[in-house]
Amino acid sequence: MLDALDLEKFIYNYSVGDALVNLESISHEVKLEPAPDGRSISKVISKYFTKGDVVPSEEEIKAGKERVLGMTKVVEAYLIQNPDVYN
Repeated sequence: MLDALDLEKFIYNYSVGDALVNLESISHEVKLEPAPDGRSISKVISKYFTKGDVVPSEEEIKAGKERVLGMTKVVEAYLIQNPDVYN
């Protein structure tokens, strides 16, 4: 679910919660910054909200990072193929 969108600062926040076993939700803040070569740098901060005292394992955190990276690549590929969406 999209939680916030700041078009001026190029930041968006979204969270996921369905189908998580030991977590209430995961919140991601994605910030896009210009790179010197004209491309963009994507910075992501993820916050894990657990059920009770559960501590996510390193494997779960790594899997979550890979899902975020995968989603970013899907969005990037779409935007490259559809520049009229953002111009």
